[in-house]
Amino acid sequence: MTPAPTTLFLARHGETVWHAENRYAGVSDIDLTPRGVEQADGLGAWAAEARLDAIVTSPLSRARRTAAPSAVATGLDAVVEPELLELDFGIIEGRTIGELEASHPGEVAAFRRDPAAHPLPGGEDPKAAAGRGAAALLRLADLHPGRRVLVVAHNTLFRLVLCRLLGIPESEYRRVFPGLRNCAVTELRVSDGQVSLMSYNVPTP
Repeated sequence: MTPAPTTLFLARHGETVWHAENRYAGVSDIDLTPRGVEQADGLGAWAAEARLDAIVTSPLSRARRTAAPSAVATGLDAVVEPELLELDFGIIEGRTIGELEASHPGEVAAFRRDPAAHPLPGGEDPKAAAGRGAAALLRLADLHPGRRVLVVAHNTLFRLVLCRLLGIPESEYRRVFPGLRNCAVTELRVSDGQVSLMSYNVPTP
């Protein structure tokens, strides 16, 4: 028999200090802003009604802090999945795209043309990140057949993973998925390794 489908709810962490200023925060461990804490509380209120069976989070503190109210609301432990780490953005970590463009105009132009083929210097290969993130989500679906799982992680990783799982070229991730709102929910249905996008970027209270 075909296993019952698993529902994965993907949520980007709450706002951080760097994101409020449009600075890239990849593997840097940046705290939530007060607004980000409020967003995490809103996700917790959503989780209380979502009939979740599991909560999984990136190891970075901004994701774990975002998942914490949902864990309290549901009585579930938030399990850390190392492969859900955000990408390392290399030389743009902590900087805005405008700041980097002033010193590296050619690299920024290439990144804008094809961000998957031309990541910014020192950054993780986006296609490799798509592979590790997609494998992690499929593994979670196998571990939780027929269950409902909240996954708290990161904007760029999730967009690359959505492309990989839905058969969209990773080079299109910035165009097709312009950005995930903090603590908004994207719902995936996973059945026998096949992934369906049920909703995208839906705000929580």
